[in-house]
Amino acid sequence: MDDPPTIGFVSLGCPKALTDSELILTQLSAEGYRTARSYAGADLVIVNTCGFIDAAVQESLDAIGDALTENGRVIVTGCLGARSGASGDALVREVHPLVLAVTGPHATQEVMDAVHAHCPRPHDPFVDLVPPQGIKLTPKHYAYLKISEGCNHRCTFCIIPSMRGDLVSRPVGEVLAEARALFEAGVKELLVVSQDTSAYGVDLKYRTGFFDGRPVKTRLLDLCEQLALLAEPHGAWVRLHYVYPYPHVDEVLPLMAEGRILPYLDVPFQHAHPDVLRRMKRPASGERNLERLARWREICPQLVVRSTFIAGFPGETEAEFEALLDFVREADIDRAGCFAYSPVTGAAANELPGALPAAVREERRTRFMAVAEAASVQRLRRRIGAQMQVLIDAAPAMGRKGGTGRTYADAPEIDGVVRLLPPAKASKQLKVGNFTQARVVATDGHDLIAEPI
Repeated sequence: MDDPPTIGFVSLGCPKALTDSELILTQLSAEGYRTARSYAGADLVIVNTCGFIDAAVQESLDAIGDALTENGRVIVTGCLGARSGASGDALVREVHPLVLAVTGPHATQEVMDAVHAHCPRPHDPFVDLVPPQGIKLTPKHYAYLKISEGCNHRCTFCIIPSMRGDLVSRPVGEVLAEARALFEAGVKELLVVSQDTSAYGVDLKYRTGFFDGRPVKTRLLDLCEQLALLAEPHGAWVRLHYVYPYPHVDEVLPLMAEGRILPYLDVPFQHAHPDVLRRMKRPASGERNLERLARWREICPQLVVRSTFIAGFPGETEAEFEALLDFVREADIDRAGCFAYSPVTGAAANELPGALPAAVREERRTRFMAVAEAASVQRLRRRIGAQMQVLIDAAPAMGRKGGTGRTYADAPEIDGVVRLLPPAKASKQLKVGNFTQARVVATDGHDLIAEPI
């Protein structure tokens, strides 16, 4: 078609939702649709929503409202689409009855069916109109790789399993084929994501799959070994997110110690006191997390650990909260985020006794962050004088005025950055997506300041 239909797209939520958006955009492109740069220029708008906490729900509802106001033809997908309202109907339709269609998360085909119904497809979908790696919303030099969907746990503060379902691991050959396409397209950092990365393959009983005619077990260690082999020829990084502290994670640490995957673990501890963890119904043994961290650092001394925590969970006593602060001090967590507990509609924790006032929850979050930030800054200062590899994210004027980047210790958008000074050598250039060696000269809050070598 000379003038193919254009689709506006809004993507909200976590990296798992981002990969859903990428799949939909890839399919749209394969069928010849174009992406609009504004609501006004689009034939319709797709909004991929988040439905986890109340603030995210409101952000999603506002985004839908904006799209309806500016365009009028809106398809809604994502986690919020799976949530019911007071009447039992979809919450989105209760608030915005004029939307064209509503689907839940990881529903590419349902979204495409709705698009076809309201905006006829312009092209044969079997004609290759997209690059092998698909359409990505991240910068060209890094990408997320989702290895599974859903979660088998029933944490009392979380409603994600009710929206995304139980754990469903992707076939290992399919995952590795996508990873290879990404590396071949120039990706220098692959961020492995899921709801529970450590549980990869549990639902398939770790069955053997195939990649390039070779048998590969569907489990975390084997996946990491194969990702390392794919990354090495490209000099690329592999970073693991959402890793629960199960004992078998120990098997992956030697790969980190050898530099084959990044010595970085994103571990959502959420709390440290065993009674709070039991009320949360958290998996793994919270009582042994300090022991496990010590074991990990023994295997891989350069390991960086980031985590998230909840302060003010229902029934949390001052003594239980102090135990959490003691854990953060003793564990020496490199990066930590903390949420004041927020009730989520449909979460089992809403029925627990001992709900704390909002002011108490927020006060504890503030105290937690003061302790966590002190520990983080202290660990950052140990890097002063060190020479580190930095992946460049921004470099105006080819870096003549400096730039920003990240070390292996810094995941994009959630950790700190490295602020690169102008290179001492006039011939030295910094290019986005390339690596450079830099010497750390100072710290500034959560960030490092470094001089390119």
